[in-house]
Amino acid sequence: MSIAYVAQEATQIDGSGYGAIGYGLAAIGPGIGVGIVVGKAIEGIARQPEMAGQLRTLMFLGIAFTEALALIGLVAGFIF
Repeated sequence: MSIAYVAQEATQIDGSGYGAIGYGLAAIGPGIGVGIVVGKAIEGIARQPEMAGQLRTLMFLGIAFTEALALIGLVAGFIF
């Protein structure tokens, strides 16, 4: 493999690999969202321990909805 061939391949932009970058960026939002949901649930449980069961259920529901956004981002990366 010559240097000229590598230089020619490096200058061609064909869009391969942008899906992975797009999904990486799309995963930032849900990651932050899950952190906020879990943090607020822990804060709520610390304030009212008797509501731990309900808050835990709502926390898992919030995590599921937030992770659905990451899956939509993954699918969108494959489609576009």
